[in-house]
Amino acid sequence: MTDDRQERIRRRAHAIWEQAGRPDGAHQQHWDQAAAEIDRGESGPKAKTARPKEPARPKEPAAGKVTSSKTARPRKG
Repeated sequence: MTDDRQERIRRRAHAIWEQAGRPDGAHQQHWDQAAAEIDRGESGPKAKTARPKEPARPKEPAAGKVTSSKTARPRKG
């Protein structure tokens, strides 16, 4: 492995680690992902992070907070 390639992978792996929230114990995954991206030429900011985002969950009302729902009005006609 050339020094330049290794340095680029190191920098990309570090960026992936930061984007993933700096988790412990995922260094090999980040290194492998960075190496794959560098080899494909995808080291730009559009590259995917190591941890896929979870689908957004609907927000739940705060405890003790009363919520109201809109009721449908009958249509005139």
